[in-house]
Parts: sequence; C-alpha cells; structure tokens
Amino acid sequence: MHELPKLDNLCASITDKLNSGVLLLDLDLKVVMWNQFLDVHANRKLAQVSGESIFTVFPELPQRWFERKVAGVVQLDTPSFCSWEQRHHLFKLPHTRPITTGSEYMAQNCTFLPIKQNNEIRHICILIEDVTDVCYYQTMLKATMEDLALSNRIDGLTQIYNRKHWEECLSQEFARARRYKHDLSLIMFDLDHFKSLNDTYGHQGGDQVLIELAKNITSLLRLGDIFGRYGGEEFAIILPETNLEGAAELAERLRTSINNMNIEFQDKIIKTSVSIGVAQLTFDDKRYEDLITTTDLALYQAKTLGRNQFCIAEGNSTSINL
Repeated sequence: MHELPKLDNLCASITDKLNSGVLLLDLDLKVVMWNQFLDVHANRKLAQVSGESIFTVFPELPQRWFERKVAGVVQLDTPSFCSWEQRHHLFKLPHTRPITTGSEYMAQNCTFLPIKQNNEIRHICILIEDVTDVCYYQTMLKATMEDLALSNRIDGLTQIYNRKHWEECLSQEFARARRYKHDLSLIMFDLDHFKSLNDTYGHQGGDQVLIELAKNITSLLRLGDIFGRYGGEEFAIILPETNLEGAAELAERLRTSINNMNIEFQDKIIKTSVSIGVAQLTFDDKRYEDLITTTDLALYQAKTLGRNQFCIAEGNSTSINL
C-alpha cells in the first residue's frame, strides 16, 4: 500500500481534474504535494516547491494565524474552514474570470483537513475553492440592496432625507425625548414665493434653488441634526437635545444664510428667502404629529407677517432675545 506522500497514478489523475486546489503539507508546514490547479494558478510546478515551507512558497500568508489554524485542526482532529467573507483570499492566486472585481486574486473558500496515517495525524490537506464569481455577485447584490435601502430614505433631488424617513426619525426622537425628559425642538421652513420663482426661471431653475439650499443648510447643521424635505419647497429639521433658544438661534442663522445666497442659473443670479417656524416639545404634545402641527402653524404665521423671518410657536417661551 502506498503512503500518502506517494499518491498513485489514479489519485493523481483525480486530483488533477479537480477545479479546486489540493495542497498537502506535513506537520512542519512544508509542501508535500499539490495538484495541477495549483501548478497553473501559482505558476510553479510541484517539483519546484516540494519540501519548501509554505511561508516561503506563499510569503503573503498570515503566518501566526495560519499556524494557529493548523494547530487547532491537529489538536482537535477535526476539519476547519475559512470563507472568502472572513478573508477574501489566503493564497495570492490570480483569478481568470472575465469580470471586474476589487482584487486581482481569486476569492477563496479554504478547508483544512487532518490526514491520518496509522491512526496518527501526519499531514494537513488544504482544499482551495475558487469562489470569485460568488464573491463578485454577492458583493454586487449587497451594494444594490444598500443603494435600494438608501433610495428609500433619500430625496432624489436634494439628497437629504425624504419625508417618510424623516418622520420615522422624528417619531423615534419624540419618544426618546418624552421618555427621558430631554429637550427636542423642531424647525420647519418654506421657500418664499417659490411659484413665482418657478414661473420666472422654469422648473429647472426651481430645482437648482432647492439643491443649493439643501447643501447650504446641511453645512450649517450639527452631526446629530436630522434634515429632511417635508414637501415640494418645505423642509424640516429635527434638533435633538436642543431647547427653544438654541433652535431660534439656528433659525436666524438659516434665514440669514439663505437670504444671502446667490444661486447661479443660466448666467443669472437667483435670490430667495424663507419663512421659518420654530417649536419645542411640550407636555401637551402627545404625538409627534402634534409637534409638526405646532411648528407648521408658526411657519405660516411667519408668512402672514411678511415672510423672510422666523416665528416661535404659541405656547412656547417668548422670552428669547437674539
């Protein structure tokens, strides 16, 4: 009977037809044999590497990790597995797929098998499966799903949160503020005379104003503030951990910044302004919709009083000096 290192012609014929790598190491981690798959992809013949340390043949291997992996297989006398999702590849073997991937090397699933002789583990066999296609298509699917999830939250024109997601955020912040008795304020604002602007510059001009306004406002907000497009030309900002005075100060900064904007469109400069409503969560607000209604009423009060200003909701503190 042949010993494992001296595989007969039948076994060699089988392993050489596999579309996976078969690598046999001794317990000193020296190469005993490999199949034709590795001849091709490593671009070296077995005779060139036989007896060499695996770390000499593949210096890119994470040595300490690899040694621990093999030691576990030997001590537990059980197979072990490393997927491409854990490590994209162990061995730098170029893939031959006619697809664009993030790596020039094939993605690999590697299985470590203890091989016994006379009831004693003498070798470790590593099976190397090329899963480049699986990796590529799963990565593409994940990216597509992330894009889809993002598109469900983001307004396509302004690239800020859409109304649905913004309201979900408000619902969460509202519940948190009531539970822990934290400050929570809301700002809602509306572009003044937006219909006239669209009539003058067309919808493309109007869209340009909305885009530039969203960029401007985003640059003025804190990381934790939640900015969304509530309606056509109406926007809203959730201000966690913010009292009425802080919200009013921000409202005035927003109003001033927007009023000073010069928006270029087809060699023309478009000027615009906003009317702003400001409100803070009170104990009278039982639902987040109550806070929206209160803030929206303050916004329309600002419009009624002549636009290009902010108003604080009735029932909130009025002793604010800016």
